[in-house]
Amino acid sequence: MKVSLASAMGTCFGVQDAINLAMSPEFSSDLTIVGQLVHNSQVNKSLKEKGVSLVKGIEEISEIKTKKVMITAHGAAEKTKQKLHEAGFIVYDASCPLVMRVHNTIKSMVAKNYFPVVIGQQDHVEVRGIVGDLEEFLVVSQDTDLDKIRQSGKRKLGIVSQTTLQVEKVETLVGKIRAMDCVDEVSFVNTICQPTRDRQIAVHDLAEQVDLMIVVGGYNSSNTKKLVQVCDEKNIESHHIESHSELEKSWFYDKKHVGITAGTSTPEYVINQVHAEILVIAKEMNAGVEPESVSN
Repeated sequence: MKVSLASAMGTCFGVQDAINLAMSPEFSSDLTIVGQLVHNSQVNKSLKEKGVSLVKGIEEISEIKTKKVMITAHGAAEKTKQKLHEAGFIVYDASCPLVMRVHNTIKSMVAKNYFPVVIGQQDHVEVRGIVGDLEEFLVVSQDTDLDKIRQSGKRKLGIVSQTTLQVEKVETLVGKIRAMDCVDEVSFVNTICQPTRDRQIAVHDLAEQVDLMIVVGGYNSSNTKKLVQVCDEKNIESHHIESHSELEKSWFYDKKHVGITAGTSTPEYVINQVHAEILVIAKEMNAGVEPESVSN
């Protein structure tokens, strides 16, 4: 059994910068992160072990006991940051620059009298941050949401995307919006970030070669889920896991070539653990040991 790694995978620069900032010795136990710094359980566990506190969001401001607070890599609305400042906290901003590009792009569109439309998940923390300072907006994610546009009566639309979506699906949805008879003008900026694009391209290419893909990343990680979707569309068997302990040897029986990819919030050491475990399984398989007879 052959094992191959995707050419692009794992933590992007925005995630790594956020992790580095939160792990800085200057904070120690005097830091509360407003939300999940990144969508990865191992990272959040490491932060808690260092004494860093986490609250679900700004609605839990009364639960914050530290003087210093941090905005997550997913970004936040300016009004959220202002509320924290006004409450007397020292605010550190770990927002990814590529997420803030979306904030700035949609605000620029509004200034040019475009009605703001965000393609993304309505309840995702990144999307909540993008629309948090807008007076009016629409969030769409699928064909059935397009009626919202018709009902809004808005004919001049400015469209951006959540950074972690699947490129083809966003472009297809924008094409359908452009074709609507109730829409006169569309200004679209594809704000899917380059690291997300790179990982989707890499898993697409690797899926051409393998008969099983292991996708490593948080279960609540949007970009990781999109890697699984790429595999599904290529009709390649895939398994989404968060750690090497979730690997099941039965998955690998009769497989000739296994691929490994990981989302942009997945630390390198987690990928390495998964890779090492799969190499052990591959060695056993190559030796003719069937999974039923291999102890975990």
